[in-house]
Amino acid sequence: MQNCQYQFSATMALHSFFSYCSLPFISFFFCFFFFFHGEGAFSPSPEEVGICEAVVRPYGYKCQEFEVTTEDGYILGMQRIPVGRNGVIGGTRQPVLLQHGVLMDGMAWLLNSPEQSLAFVLADNGFDVWIGNIRGTRSSYRHVSLKPSDRAYWAWSWDELVVNDLPAMIDLVSKQTKQKLHYVGHSLGTLIALASFSEGRVVDKLRSAALLCPIAYLDHMKTKLGILAAKLFVGEILSNLLGLAEFNPKGLEASKWLNKLCSYPDVNCYDLLTAFTGNNCCLNGSTVQLFLEYEPQPTSTKNMVHLAQTFRDGVLTKYNYGANNIQIYGQSTPPIYNLSNIPNSLPLYLSYGGRDSLSDTEDVEHLLQDLKLHDTDKLVLHFVQNYAHVDFIMGVSAKQVVYDSMMAFLRQQ
Repeated sequence: MQNCQYQFSATMALHSFFSYCSLPFISFFFCFFFFFHGEGAFSPSPEEVGICEAVVRPYGYKCQEFEVTTEDGYILGMQRIPVGRNGVIGGTRQPVLLQHGVLMDGMAWLLNSPEQSLAFVLADNGFDVWIGNIRGTRSSYRHVSLKPSDRAYWAWSWDELVVNDLPAMIDLVSKQTKQKLHYVGHSLGTLIALASFSEGRVVDKLRSAALLCPIAYLDHMKTKLGILAAKLFVGEILSNLLGLAEFNPKGLEASKWLNKLCSYPDVNCYDLLTAFTGNNCCLNGSTVQLFLEYEPQPTSTKNMVHLAQTFRDGVLTKYNYGANNIQIYGQSTPPIYNLSNIPNSLPLYLSYGGRDSLSDTEDVEHLLQDLKLHDTDKLVLHFVQNYAHVDFIMGVSAKQVVYDSMMAFLRQQ
């Protein structure tokens, strides 16, 4: 392995960073460790002091840390930015919950400047901002009886996020504010919301839902790395053969497995963000450096297998246990999440991009077929031709391109 050069300027682009490191993934994490934990590393870290203290209060915003325990015992951390930077409360502020995607956490909404990051933008525009963090991420790494080193701690997929995590977070916001709230999800945050709405969960506590890069179907996913990973999850390799319950891209076992993926023809891992999400148009180097410092976050291997099943099967179902489906579900196939059951009167805002390799436009069209009977005045579609998956949360132009339109929608509900 060649040595990694890790003294970079704040504006160096992601592609340039990866060109310094040979052997994808294994060397990536080697570079990651020395670049961000060696001389010149960012401090303090959210692991040490929490997200509020690390990245919100330094910009002059008030920030509060909350905890809520799910019915199955996971202790979830949440952050609240109750007012804008000027501190003026002025009237009733509508609460909005931001929910991140897979392999990320609430930091996803805070990586740009206050003028560009959605959490700050919403707070400065009169909203009471709440940031959710699903189980297994840095703010939600505890359980009432299990430890992350226990295999049982990671025995969940996004089904459990639908049933436990999302209701727990929404209930907390509802009880604290005594109001219905707006929901904003990105990627996996949209998937668990749609599945939840289809089962009639949490809808009575919401004013509206804004879904950025909506994920319901993945069968037209175009990222070669993602497709290969999904296909190789067929035998649940990591979980069953390697005994790896936690999927941590920074961990040795996961990085070894991912490194094998990168050895396949036509799979380019030297620009990982593009390899997974598509050709993002509007990221800057300093934001990418923060992304590399704070993300990715762990998830369960079972969760990754469930996402792979969604890609392979072309339908949205609960976790497929194979021969054990009859014992668990009382039928040979897992139950389907019927998205046409989403209440037609629930205000929905869907924003998606033409370059997105994960939330592909054909899959979004499939979702829209499920919503074809939705009240026309309750469904707003917003298409951005040159945006890919990460532009919606890290793009420097996202406020003008997406957030202003989305805030106008929220204010109308």
